[in-house]
Amino acid sequence: MSATQTTHSVAVQILPLAKDLDENKVTPGVLGFLVFAAIGVAVWFLLKSMTKHMKRVDFEEQPKDQPTPPQQPKPTT
Repeated sequence: MSATQTTHSVAVQILPLAKDLDENKVTPGVLGFLVFAAIGVAVWFLLKSMTKHMKRVDFEEQPKDQPTPPQQPKPTT
């Protein structure tokens, strides 16, 4: 079987399926994929940046069993 015959037989099988598609139906297509991919890449960069910034945070939590000393109000003049 040559390549032309194979292509023709595949086209004959697929074309009736294409007639079933609604011509008024809107699909996302390539533009929708590109926008979705761009959003995914942006989220990846944001998460990478957030991780870098969170590693820089130096936070020491006070133990819960020790009460914090009450703070004295500052005198007003």
